Amino acid sequence: MKILSICVGGPRQLEWRGRTIETSIFKTPVAGRVHVGRLNIEGDKQSDLSVHGGIDKAIYGYPSEHYAFWRAELPGTELPWGAFGENLTTEDVDVNGAIIGERWRVGPSVVLQPMFGRIPRMTFQRTMGEPRWVKTFARAVRPGAYLRVLEPGEVWAGDPVTVEDRPAHGVTIAQAFRAYMTEPALLPELIETHGLPDGLREILTNRLARRR
Repeated sequence: MKILSICVGGPRQLEWRGRTIETSIFKTPVAGRVHVGRLNIEGDKQSDLSVHGGIDKAIYGYPSEHYAFWRAELPGTELPWGAFGENLTTEDVDVNGAIIGERWRVGPSVVLQPMFGRIPRMTFQRTMGEPRWVKTFARAVRPGAYLRVLEPGEVWAGDPVTVEDRPAHGVTIAQAFRAYMTEPALLPELIETHGLPDGLREILTNRLARRR
């Protein structure tokens, strides 16, 4: 298990149907050691802090293995590392099966914690150029994971990833994503799960309240 690529980017303006929107989804791989802080990776900056960024969404990780699936689903679409807006492209890391709140040691100094999958929104759909992208992404259940930085430090492409601890509650990134996006019947049970992070519990509770 390792980091395959480190990608960063800043806000860019995108024209869409006569409107100008700002997004930081466009990421480019960088070489060498990169500093990881509590809120982001050096050289990276989020645009809409209401849905990205903050302690629980400091970094976004996406598995390289999902790229093969998307290249088959989106023939003719160029998908270099970073195409899904991820900061860390991983290899052999079971992101879907990661337990929310488990601890990943990356290289010698950085410790990360997967918190929740990416919720697809219209800006993501516009940058992908797919008119039904939100629904397509939701059904595929390949959301990647937002990561909290427990211990800052430095990383570079090739650093190993080791799972140091897994919470007993057993709720995975994929389960929480399905509950939020496509299987709301799972929400009440997930909300009551002992040990679930408070921020995630609030997100799921609000989602359940809106559905009622």
